[in-house]
Amino acid sequence: MKKYLIAIILMVLYQQLFAFQGEATDKVMSDSIIVQFGRSGKLVFVIDNPKDFERLQQMDVNQIIRELELTPPETEGDQTVVEIKYRDGKKEIVRVYEGPGETEVTVGRYRLIVDESGSKTKVKFESDPKVRKDPAFRTYFTTDLGINTYFEEGSIPSPSAPYSVKGWGSWNVNLNWMASQKIAQGAYLDFGLGVHWYNFKFNNTQFQPRATEFGVDFLPRPDVNGFKNKISASYLTAMTLLKYDFGKKYDKGREGLRVGIGPYAGYRLGGRSKFVYRELEGSGRRKIKEGAGPYLNNFRAGIRGEVGFRSVTFFTTYDFSQLFHPGLGPEVRPMAFGITF
Repeated sequence: MKKYLIAIILMVLYQQLFAFQGEATDKVMSDSIIVQFGRSGKLVFVIDNPKDFERLQQMDVNQIIRELELTPPETEGDQTVVEIKYRDGKKEIVRVYEGPGETEVTVGRYRLIVDESGSKTKVKFESDPKVRKDPAFRTYFTTDLGINTYFEEGSIPSPSAPYSVKGWGSWNVNLNWMASQKIAQGAYLDFGLGVHWYNFKFNNTQFQPRATEFGVDFLPRPDVNGFKNKISASYLTAMTLLKYDFGKKYDKGREGLRVGIGPYAGYRLGGRSKFVYRELEGSGRRKIKEGAGPYLNNFRAGIRGEVGFRSVTFFTTYDFSQLFHPGLGPEVRPMAFGITF
């Protein structure tokens, strides 16, 4: 009686939950292979197609266990696993476990338990949380917020230099549209486009950055009370990142370290300098803005690195190219670091 009840419930459950997509065909089972191991271990293979037998010869037991997603039973009993394949290539695994006083039927993340250990038969239906599948291809949008600096001959310029950069206020803001292609479990190749803004705010506010026929010049301004000076530039940037996610590699979701590295290249969209001051005798704020195109490099290229854990991702970039045109300004190469949202 129990087996008939399980069969009826299983048929109704399967048809209602999975809307059977293929057509069942009754076939005469022509051959079977029984493999016995240990005291009670037994594997039964039913073969009704010569091609299936050839495929079986090329498989090992571990591969079969992986493909059928088999798990060892917690208690003694018989476990039957059936793989159902559809014409569109999809498949479902049906597991039936019969133990002392209890029978369990599992289809996907749904589980039906029939308990006959007591005086009354109890039927319980359970479902596991829906597992989010890792897509093979996806697109996403990110925002970078960081701080800029630059290096001159391998070190940060001296604070006494007129073009020495102030950390706080030298913002690096990037908007990126990215696409991600999965190449292996936990490994991804990301590529995309972004608009990046560089701001370099200087420590010495008494110097006015300006364009001359010889390039950029930092003019001393003792005649005014300067309190802000900077150079900014924007770039259309293409980049590629090779990423490895240890959490997804070992099915831990976001609970794992993420790393990424890759090159980028950009073309300058604009650039300007700004000098903000007040008159020595006292006045309101006054600004002098000039285009920085005559001395800013039109191209930038470098390498980007990322390290993340859970919902936090840090990035850093380093330009191999100089900020200014060679011979038209200090030989400095920008670097930025910050957080990605």
